[in-house]
Amino acid sequence: MKGKETVKPTFVSALPPPILAKSQKEVNEISKFFKKTNSSTLTKSYAQASTTSKKTTSSISSSSITRDTLKIKETFPNLPNKKIDLVQKVINGPINKPKPRINMTTKGPSRKQVIVPMNSELSKKFIKDSSSHVTNINRALKGIASKTMVDFIHVEDKGIVITTNNISSNSDLQEIENYVKSSLSSDAEQILSPRLPQSKSYLKIIGIPYNSKNTNSCISSDDVESILKRNHIFNNIVLASKPRIIKVSPKSDMAIIWIDIWDTQSGSNAKKIINRCFNVGSFITTVRGANMNPGVPQCKNCWKWGHMAGVCHIQGAKCLKCNSPHLTDHHRHFAWCCKANNKINPPRLETKKGNPCSHMFKCLNCKGDHQVDSYNCPF
Repeated sequence: MKGKETVKPTFVSALPPPILAKSQKEVNEISKFFKKTNSSTLTKSYAQASTTSKKTTSSISSSSITRDTLKIKETFPNLPNKKIDLVQKVINGPINKPKPRINMTTKGPSRKQVIVPMNSELSKKFIKDSSSHVTNINRALKGIASKTMVDFIHVEDKGIVITTNNISSNSDLQEIENYVKSSLSSDAEQILSPRLPQSKSYLKIIGIPYNSKNTNSCISSDDVESILKRNHIFNNIVLASKPRIIKVSPKSDMAIIWIDIWDTQSGSNAKKIINRCFNVGSFITTVRGANMNPGVPQCKNCWKWGHMAGVCHIQGAKCLKCNSPHLTDHHRHFAWCCKANNKINPPRLETKKGNPCSHMFKCLNCKGDHQVDSYNCPF
């Protein structure tokens, strides 16, 4: 029709181009942003709140400390810094220190050892052919399909010590005992059963009366041992020494009993009985841990106090008598005191062969007239 304009149909435009994917770096940055925002809105746990409160309190306390020090410095301008620190400690009071930890168990020797108790004569006799003994014991252990092997053997005061690569089992100990007794068959009765090294734990028993009601006398160590044997708490506990009894105070009628028990290095036996209670008559006693007091060791290498021979820094050994660099067994051969010397006045005669050294030397530690390992040494 005339007069009407024809409307051209409109077509939908083409789709927009696709958005390019974000790179991995951009994705990581965006995720970090959302993590930060989300973490701030999340509710905090009690542990998180306590840690943040500690941080804020520490910052507040540090700022208050600096403020106090500035005030002290303004008030006393000539006061040195050390005195200011002392004044600051008095103002703030003592710092809350953590409770001291009780070290009740000694760290004994390695359990990769076997101790065969015997006297010194037998140990010297056995050690003369130690290399063949090592070979024979290893052959015997292989015969029972054991993984334990002997590395070396040495002598100590308590007997011979056999060092192994593993902790010996009961079957290994039995095999070692059979061999040692067969090699020293004439003196087999004097050889005790082999055992593994053990540590000591130090304990105390509190809440026990000092006087016994039956005898009206002070309680003895034998009484304490009989009490412990009757109680099931101490069934698998072996005492390392006699119990020691002291009064709580000079005017008290209660006692503290100190006991030492054989234990592992971790103190597993002591942990089983600590804080356990038991009855002694009508009294309730408690077992507590005590600080260890194993004593000071004397080195068998340099003969000084304060360390063991295994950690001694001196190369070689020193003589027990003359403190010269040779073994005590070789003193007669190396020592100058047993050799003749005509240049001194009066001249010194030679000690006859086969006779022991009769000369007296000064103690290395206290300079007294005795050997360095004497029990009379006051050092």
